[in-house]
Amino acid sequence: MAGSLAAIAQKTTVKVRAQSANTFTNPILGGDFPDPSIMRDGKDYYMTHSAFDYLPGLTVWHSTDLVNWEPISYGLTNYLGSIWAPDICKYGNLYYIYFTVSRKGNFVITAKDPHGPWSEPVDLKVDGIDPCHIADETGQRWIFLSGGNRAKLTPDGLSVVPGTLEKVYSGWKIPDDWITEGMAMEGPKLKKIGQYYYWLSAEGGTAGPPTSHMEVVARSKSINGPWENAPNNPLIHTYSGTEKWWSKGHASLIDAPDGRWWIVYHAYQKDFMNLGRQTLLEPVTFLSNGWIKAPTGKNVAFPMAKPVSGSRTTDRLSHLGEYRIGLDWKFYKKYDAGRASAKDGVLTLKAQGTTPQESGPMLFVAGTPNYEFSVKINKDADAVAGLTLFYNADFFVGVSFDNKFVTRWRKGAAKGRVAHTGNNELWLKMRIIDNVATIFHSYNGTDWIKEEWGLEVSGYNHNTLYDFQSILPGFFAYGKGDVKFSNFKFNRL
Repeated sequence: MAGSLAAIAQKTTVKVRAQSANTFTNPILGGDFPDPSIMRDGKDYYMTHSAFDYLPGLTVWHSTDLVNWEPISYGLTNYLGSIWAPDICKYGNLYYIYFTVSRKGNFVITAKDPHGPWSEPVDLKVDGIDPCHIADETGQRWIFLSGGNRAKLTPDGLSVVPGTLEKVYSGWKIPDDWITEGMAMEGPKLKKIGQYYYWLSAEGGTAGPPTSHMEVVARSKSINGPWENAPNNPLIHTYSGTEKWWSKGHASLIDAPDGRWWIVYHAYQKDFMNLGRQTLLEPVTFLSNGWIKAPTGKNVAFPMAKPVSGSRTTDRLSHLGEYRIGLDWKFYKKYDAGRASAKDGVLTLKAQGTTPQESGPMLFVAGTPNYEFSVKINKDADAVAGLTLFYNADFFVGVSFDNKFVTRWRKGAAKGRVAHTGNNELWLKMRIIDNVATIFHSYNGTDWIKEEWGLEVSGYNHNTLYDFQSILPGFFAYGKGDVKFSNFKFNRL
């Protein structure tokens, strides 16, 4: 079973981002938090995102104001495959997360409490991607999927009724002169508001040109249709590559405590696609004819009034030094609960494999274009340890050291080295400014030696490398023995 992990008191240095008490500036979750799904349960909001190849996966976030979010649990600890586009919901006394496993189908996990523990995954045995759960006025439970399809669920919501998969909606026709990746209708999000069921869909392709992705709206008075497209579609869209936020889409409707409505969706930041798709929040209004409009239009880069005025502002990165695995830190493709431990500000990580790729690097989401992070490393003689900006097993950059040399890693391979005299103890630092990473090492954590190697990483994004990944900073340890990481520091620049 998967669940929450209690924090261990650690020391860390994090430069905290400040925001006004009454306004916020997007993103609400900076960095790679794509395909957001959000639900409200009384005064509490819960959200989760695509996990892709990282474990523990399907982190559940909690908020009471839609702006400040804290991770509280995670749903997966075993690698099933790449995890896409979940849907978190509550039905009866149970919480559900429906999700897609690439090339394997759709699954569901459940919990009595969103803090966990979550059940083992159950295979729904239905094709399609991006599942969305909804129950109609008769109590019939449905799962809606990409391509305008739906199927009936059994009363427990844990399997699909055989023979009920059908296409019920064809989407909104994108104008022929728009530049997109094609129709690619996905990410259905349905909600009953008043007399209408509203169906939000993402179209145009998730990445590609800045103007590709968009969110369209349809409605019907019956869950069975017919579905009428909004006359003011699309609800959100990037119209020009000069805008700050590209490929906006995959939106969900959510109501604030005061009754106003908002949408939560994802987008890439112009010039920094390697950060991944970030989570944004935007107000919407209902027009007199019942259709939905996003009044901010295409400019969501300016400060906006918070859904809850005067609410506290938190910084999710302030807990990095607590090494909360599954909440702040994740592993690539394989999670071993006994491999990492933290005590008194020191993370002990068991080395494994013979390369950084095989080591299962331990990573976090920085969520900002310009930053630096550093750490003191003490290792056993047969271990190699380092820092990385990791996209996938084939494409990452970083720096490592063994007993004699500091080594640069570029495009997933060792590319140059210099001698050091630190033996098994060294401080390492990576600084990232405008997509260029600089490497440093030190013998005391104060006097830093800059390496001559600069690493340009703007191309480490889906449009060039595919996989819908992002560059994630973190640690790795391969070889044999234990590696201790201490004096961790993270600063936004």
